Amino acid sequence: MAKMVVFVCLFFVVLIEADEKYTTKYDNIDYNEILANHRLLKNYFNCLLEKGNCTPEGSELKKVLPDALQTDCSKCSEKQKAGVKTVFDHLMNDHKDMWEELQKKYDPDGIYYKKYEEAMKKEGL
Repeated sequence: MAKMVVFVCLFFVVLIEADEKYTTKYDNIDYNEILANHRLLKNYFNCLLEKGNCTPEGSELKKVLPDALQTDCSKCSEKQKAGVKTVFDHLMNDHKDMWEELQKKYDPDGIYYKKYEEAMKKEGL
């Protein structure tokens, strides 16, 4: 009986730890390919703004984006964090109109942008 209690406790610990990170199912997506293809980029953009259909990975992004912003991507894998930086940099520099629309929806008070900007300054970027 004691072994069963220990097993159940360990099972719940594994479940809780698994929930602490976002899925890595889509970590092999080539962000640069999407950013270089205006049609693909526009589809993801429309998905996030609820102006169009979402791919499965777009739906997942839309689901976790608010939490990722609030928690400084603390549940992101290293690959996801690098992808966020790549996408943010590209949108801020090459698609300011898209960046501003996304900010209006997901960061209307500029709270998360300020954190991102400070982090980039610390990295010397």
